[in-house]
Parts: sequence; C-alpha cells; structure tokens
Amino acid sequence: MIGSVIVSCGDSKKDNEGNLNDKKARLEDLKKHQASLTDSIRKLENEIALLDTSAEKSKNAKLVALTPLTTQSFVHYIDLQGKVEAENSSFVSPRLGPGLVKAVYVKEGDAVRKGQLLLKLDDAVIRQQLAAQRSGLSTMEVQLATARDLSNRRETLWKQGIGAEMQVIEARTNVKALETQLATAKQSIGIIQEQLNATNIYADVAGVAEIVNIRPGETFTGMAGTMPQISIVNKSSLKATVQVPENYAGKVRTGAPVVVVIPDINKRWDDLKISRAGQSIDPSTRTFTAETKIPSDPLIRPNQIVQIRIQDYQVPNTIAIPVNTVQSDDKGKYVFLAANEGDRMVARKKYVQVGEMNGALIEIKDGALKTGDRLITDGYQNLYEGQVITEAVK
Repeated sequence: MIGSVIVSCGDSKKDNEGNLNDKKARLEDLKKHQASLTDSIRKLENEIALLDTSAEKSKNAKLVALTPLTTQSFVHYIDLQGKVEAENSSFVSPRLGPGLVKAVYVKEGDAVRKGQLLLKLDDAVIRQQLAAQRSGLSTMEVQLATARDLSNRRETLWKQGIGAEMQVIEARTNVKALETQLATAKQSIGIIQEQLNATNIYADVAGVAEIVNIRPGETFTGMAGTMPQISIVNKSSLKATVQVPENYAGKVRTGAPVVVVIPDINKRWDDLKISRAGQSIDPSTRTFTAETKIPSDPLIRPNQIVQIRIQDYQVPNTIAIPVNTVQSDDKGKYVFLAANEGDRMVARKKYVQVGEMNGALIEIKDGALKTGDRLITDGYQNLYEGQVITEAVK
C-alpha cells in the first residue's frame, strides 16, 4: 500500500513539471507570434498609408512640430568654477626678521597708500648700537686727521734730510690702517642704519587694509600660523583663476576665448581671453592653472566664486539640433525626419553620429542631415518608421 502511494506521488510530480515546461514553451511561441504580427501590422499600415488617399485617413495622422535644418556656427565650452584674485594684494612682513611691535598706525578697512607707515617695531637696542658706532667713528676721524698731519710733517722733514726713513714709513702705514678702520666703521653704521630703518614697516602697495591682526607688545613676523598679520588688498587689477583638469591640457591655451560670470552680483563678460595657461600639472590635483583678467568693479571681492566657460571647440558651418530629439536603439542614435511620399507626409528614421554638446544643442558630425531637412522636434515620442504625420499649425 505504501509503495502505491510513493509511485502515485512521483507520477504527480512528473506531470506538474511536464505541464510547466509545456506552458513556458507555449508562452515563448506566442511572444514570437505576437512580434511577427506587430511587424506585419506596421508594414501593412505603411503600405496602406501610401495607397489610401481618403480624407478620413488624414484624421489619424500624428500631430508633430517640424523645424527646417540650417547650418550654423557651433561652439563648445568647458564649464568650470574658479575664484577672483587681486593681482596687487600684499601680505606685509618685516624685511630683516621679527620684531616687537611698539605702535600700530592702521586698522582694518583703512585706505592705505603705497609707502605709508603701518607699524613701528622696537628700535632701542639698535639706536644704542648706532650711537656707539657714531661715537667711535668720530674718535677715528680725529685719530686719522692727527695721523695724516704727523705723516705730512715727517715727509717734509725727510725731504729736508731730517729724521729717519723708517719714521716716514711708519707714519704712512698708520694712516692707511686708520683709513681702513674708518671705512669699516662707516659700513657698520650703514648696516645698523638699515636695521633701524627696517623697524618702520611700510605698505608696498596701495589698497585697503583687509587684515590687521597685530597689537603693540606682540611680535610681528608677518604670519600668525597660516594667516597674515597684515594684508592689503588692491582691487584695481583683478583676475579670475581656475584649476583646469589635466585632460583639457591640449585644448586650453593662452588667448582662448572665455566667458566669466559672477552670479552673486549679476556680472558677466563674454569677450575675455585666457591671459595665462599654466605649463605644469599639479601632481596632487592633476590640474593646471588658467587665468583671465577681468574689469575692476567695486562690487567684486577677492576670492569670490566665478563661473568660467573656456571655449575649446568651434565649427563655423555645421548642423546642430536639439539634444532631446536624438533617440537610441540597438543600431545606434537616430532622429525622425518628415518626408513627403505621395500625398502623405510620413516619419522616417535617420541614423546620425553626434559630436559635442552645447547646452540644449548637439552637433551632427557625419553629414547624415543636410540643410532643408525637416526635423521632427515635437511629437517624436513613440513615432515609428513610416507613420503618417501632420504638421501642427504654428
């Protein structure tokens, strides 16, 4: 009895598997048959569209918008983000090393002229050294004058046959030694005077004191960590700089047209040129620097974000079409054109090779389209080859 049940269950399982495989096979056959029927229907519709001249048929034509194609100048840009820099900005620093600040003569926001005194560093020790050197110099000058007078007297007596030659030679030697010492002392005084002058910190450019981060009693080194202690910004000469990816190295050159936009203040310049393109690649960012001069404007601030469009490609006469009209299938990219066949207008698929894109337009490179072709620019969705169409009234 148990054996009969096992055999029965086994047969039932085999029957179910057989039914499932049969159904799968039948489904595949139906799908193939459906695809064949769809192709046949479309072919018949196309043939009927060519042969049927009845007015009623035109009511079923799909409504589309057409645009005649013309050649135009096509331009491609590299869109990047950069910043504004002031060419004459300055980080002030001491010329001969750090010093203790005695007085600060400028504050943030002040207008500064070139050569204006900004800081005074402690100069007490240097003044003492200078006073000592000048006192020693005066003593040397008296000694030299005495030595020269003595040398002249001995020269006169020697010519008259009075005195020893050795005394004359010693007098001359003494004069030369004192002259050398005096020259050295004067040089030392010049060096100390230069050190004294360096305790006065002057502005090397005109502009506005953007940063003044120093107070009396602090040590002025020029930098406090990574921040300047005094920064002067001159906005009379501005430039926009950008880091360009390495893969554009062969396209971005000095003199290339560039468009600069500062969206925050609604400023735009369309006729600028690249004034400098860097000749080396930064190994950490794999970029190089490009810059262009921009007009001065009170609203522009250094380090402000700018949008930079560098022209890297231009074709004077080519066909460019809306990018959204380009579709794809397993054979490639195509568009739909309107074609008059008999007394009907039908949609015809045209395969194309596309190039660069500029905004909403894309370049057609292979010559598949020509001037006068009527491109379907609206209603192209779900069109099929040979479908009857009619143009929307403009």
